[in-house]
Amino acid sequence: MIAFHSASSLDHDTKNFFRHGVLIKSPENCDRYLSLRDAVLSAGYILNETPDFGMAPLLAVHDSGYLDFLAAAWQRRDEIDPTAEELLPTQFAKPQMQHRPESLRGLMGYYAADTSTPIRAGTWSAVYGSAQVATAAADAAIRTGAAYALCRPPGHHAYADCAGGFCYVNNSAVAAQRLRSTLDRPVAILDIDVHHGNGTQGIFYRRDDVLTISIHADPASYFPFFAGYAEQTGEGAGKGFNLNLPQAHGSGDRTFLAALDVALARIAVFRPAALVVALGLDASEHDPLGALKVTTDGFARAARAISAAGLPTVLVQEGGYAGAALQRDLQAFLGAFGR
Repeated sequence: MIAFHSASSLDHDTKNFFRHGVLIKSPENCDRYLSLRDAVLSAGYILNETPDFGMAPLLAVHDSGYLDFLAAAWQRRDEIDPTAEELLPTQFAKPQMQHRPESLRGLMGYYAADTSTPIRAGTWSAVYGSAQVATAAADAAIRTGAAYALCRPPGHHAYADCAGGFCYVNNSAVAAQRLRSTLDRPVAILDIDVHHGNGTQGIFYRRDDVLTISIHADPASYFPFFAGYAEQTGEGAGKGFNLNLPQAHGSGDRTFLAALDVALARIAVFRPAALVVALGLDASEHDPLGALKVTTDGFARAARAISAAGLPTVLVQEGGYAGAALQRDLQAFLGAFGR
């Protein structure tokens, strides 16, 4: 297992976010990267810094105007408050409100789904670096069979033109599109984060060359609320190429692994050339944001099952906020993969 990271993950120094109108410390912070990094290193892996592939991997899945906004927003902060430590949207566009504004305050709401994605001094550096990590891991997986991408911030809630859920650039989608373009064959994405990969679903929803599957907690009363339902199977050419497997809250290893069997069976029928695993570990029984009860052994069993598919595989880090348990779960997953 070859692993990649970018020290620029520390540039996105999130402090707070709003939940139900209350400002609290964000669980998606630099400590997550440090915890994950230390777990990888202590397990005996070498973390490789990534080359710079430029903007092409990001532009392959994201709207250019959206990326321009992310790259330039902090330099425009004087339009809102020259002393601000972070920028947050205060109004949000809805389907009935589609005109793209010119002001920074308007663009903040046009390109964000919620208040969990602040723009800070180093946000663009971190999200750009994270996409490079995903790209490097995709290339390595083709060469070696498996690679781990320590991406932070995470990415699977980011749509082609919208940030949300701590996510700005969709690293899993970047990796999948890189594999698709390089191999010139269909690929699959398997998302096991406790939250539905709504951004990933949105990016590929009308395509039949990228199969998207998500195992997650039932979104009827859980983030992201508006996507992740079983009846959402794709549109147009993509009809039948999106599979959602929502789980009852409180479900543990048995139902999680049963859903994984369903997912892997669908992947086998699809016969992709490669696989991206959106490796969220917040389905853990110890995770403060999680709604499922997957054990460390459950993650290890999942890793062995996924590895048995025998596909070139990119493991892209998504969520996971449980401190020491996060480290144990990551080490268990990486250690069991390929065994």
